[in-house]
Amino acid sequence: MRLLPIVVALGVMGATIASSGETQVPDAQINAQSLQWQKAGEAALAAGQYQAADDALETALIIDPRNRGAFVSLARVAQKQKLYGQAIRFTNKALALEPNDPVALGVQGEAMVELGAVGRAQQNLAKIKSLCGAKPCAPATSLSALIQRGPAMAKAEPPAAPKKN
Repeated sequence: MRLLPIVVALGVMGATIASSGETQVPDAQINAQSLQWQKAGEAALAAGQYQAADDALETALIIDPRNRGAFVSLARVAQKQKLYGQAIRFTNKALALEPNDPVALGVQGEAMVELGAVGRAQQNLAKIKSLCGAKPCAPATSLSALIQRGPAMAKAEPPAAPKKN
């Protein structure tokens, strides 16, 4: 009777340790159907069909929630719809799976710039540059150009004030 709590604690600890490695699967082992839905979503995004892209990418994530590329593509759909906060949330989910993903960091940085968080976007740019090293890196180039341009929302004209009679 005195050993029962110890045995139960060891059993729970053993089950926890054994299950912790099951969730970490390399990108090469993402479900093939999920990748097919991701490609369909990216094709719809390229065609400007945002709802179809969103549906296909969400299906990809239902099939395999570890599909980091689907999260990044959903962030791009959100950006096209000017939903920058949602884009940041999707890239956060991708970065939770792989914190050193330069593409996800770049997309997140682009959304941050559009929201006016240029300082945080510059932090992402610095991290991307450190990940890419000396070789040219498309996410770094794209984010750097966007930071130089500045937020589009700040350049938009404010709505006209209503006229008083």
